[in-house]
Amino acid sequence: MLRIRKIDWAEPAAATDLAALRDSLGVDAGQVSENDQKRTIAVFGEPLSPLSVVRRILDEVRLRGNDAIVSYCRKLDGLDMEADAFRVDPADFKAAYDRVEPEFREALSVARENIEKFQRHVLASTPEIFERDGVTIESVYRPMRRVGVYVPGGAAPYPSAVLMDVVPAQVAGCEEIAVATSPRNLNDHVLAAFHLLGLTEVYRVGGAQAIGMLAYGTETVERVDMIVGAGNTFVNLAKREVYGKVKIDMFAGPSEILVIADETANPDFVAADLLSQAEHYPGSAVLVTTSQELLGKVEAALEVHLQDMPRADMCIESLEQYGALIKVGTIEQAVEVANLIAPEHLEIMTAKPREVAPSIRNAGTVFIGANTPEAAGDYVAGPSHTLPTSGTARFSSGLSATDFIKRISFVEYSRESLKRELHGITAIARREGLEAHARAAEWRFK
Repeated sequence: MLRIRKIDWAEPAAATDLAALRDSLGVDAGQVSENDQKRTIAVFGEPLSPLSVVRRILDEVRLRGNDAIVSYCRKLDGLDMEADAFRVDPADFKAAYDRVEPEFREALSVARENIEKFQRHVLASTPEIFERDGVTIESVYRPMRRVGVYVPGGAAPYPSAVLMDVVPAQVAGCEEIAVATSPRNLNDHVLAAFHLLGLTEVYRVGGAQAIGMLAYGTETVERVDMIVGAGNTFVNLAKREVYGKVKIDMFAGPSEILVIADETANPDFVAADLLSQAEHYPGSAVLVTTSQELLGKVEAALEVHLQDMPRADMCIESLEQYGALIKVGTIEQAVEVANLIAPEHLEIMTAKPREVAPSIRNAGTVFIGANTPEAAGDYVAGPSHTLPTSGTARFSSGLSATDFIKRISFVEYSRESLKRELHGITAIARREGLEAHARAAEWRFK
């Protein structure tokens, strides 16, 4: 029998229970499998914390470059290769594209087109020019020259992640895109996605060593300006460690879904959508409902769906560790809970979902109505499925083309406008004790 956490929002301990659930999803919670724990001891000779593992790997990659990558690929992935074999031959991409099923190629093309159209819409803007009595300030946007994309490949390969991370960078105009992924992730469907997008620089290097390779560079791999893409605990901790050396998109924890529902919701739809994230072990699936009857029906529907679910064991672990069925008194309370959790994906399945949507402040992407499953966002809707998790939707957004551009201000003064504002410059500069600043402006009129 499924043992999923139940929370009644009317109970005094509800807020504490919710906080415990939220804290269990953070990158510092360190969701590490038993196999990873054993591998840590085998490689490092002691049971190090994930952060200690990551720091050792990054330090070695920074200091030893290719030799460190070769060593960790052998120790962690069982892959015995030299540095000249890091890079995958693009001819393999075309061969894989020709091998995969025609319907998969068509699906990839549709998804790419939808993502590209949406990202171009996001990026579209008129030149931003501000003028003030002889002063002209223009905001000019420039794409990053070189970005790194990490493609996850844990429980399964994800060709969709290739599209969702690479297409926004291409739309932004990035000149070079370097992809890194676990050698276990290089199946035909992922390789076919590389071909469709015209990628040529892909490395069969995964884990924290891949993040170090992209951030620091090696003898054969040029460092990047930004790293994007989801990954496991080690990958996310590595991204956090190299932040500042490069820009990163976000710290991505376990996949999350939260469903707000009332008595009108279809319990089978709700159960199916909860499982769609629970099968990303670890994945969090939370139902917040005003209906006790629906809560019971969803719990029963989960049991039925799990009977023939290919990843039933993973789903059960996710639901029991990171799932919850939360009963609230009103839709307003449901929204309050959702904004506190700030989930990666939020679905609204109520009688009038459009009336609920304006109250949502914190979420990666919101899916409105019974006909909008989160799975549509994972593959074909258009916005990137690389989204903030672990409550970081309180202050961050999903990946888009705008993340790959920088805004530069171009400022031009006329002589008259500089003279008019000269006193402001010199008065502030001298009160800060910066005489050269003041004179730099005054000398124009000597």
